[in-house]
Amino acid sequence: MDFKLLLVENEDLKQYKEDLQEAFQKGFEQRYGKTDETILPEKDIEESLHAEGAIAYKAVVGGKMVGGAVVSIDEGTQCNELELLFVKYGVQSKGIGKKIWFELERLYPKTKVWKTCTPYFEKRNIHFYVNVCGFQIVEFFHEKHPMPDLQDDFIGDGNEGMFAFEKKMQLE
Repeated sequence: MDFKLLLVENEDLKQYKEDLQEAFQKGFEQRYGKTDETILPEKDIEESLHAEGAIAYKAVVGGKMVGGAVVSIDEGTQCNELELLFVKYGVQSKGIGKKIWFELERLYPKTKVWKTCTPYFEKRNIHFYVNVCGFQIVEFFHEKHPMPDLQDDFIGDGNEGMFAFEKKMQLE
């Protein structure tokens, strides 16, 4: 597979956002059925893209964008965050997500801890982060234990259930 992880260019952004939204939308709809609600609104994507230390990557195979990721890098603490990771709908289960993740690890070898989260219903994501990438579940957010700094509704009420993950890296 001719895989590359490249920085997202301005001319990529429209398609990048569309592919990202479609991936999240289809994941939600496979679990709950068709909805008119936008599961990952553009404002949430923009928030991730403009977070402090944010860097957006696109995964390219055979010259075509097939996924991507947004990371927030804190050079001071080296406690970094995987804001978003997606594989374009229709090309999942080909190892692309795994290649994206391990390339990010390679690009940021000084990282002490990686953090991310995913909704409780995304069993594929939970499997991916725990069994493929080596993260550990460290917290479960819900209505009685809400996520701190939750600014708006994410996937319905936002506190219906999100798993927080961490991966402590072995530094040489």
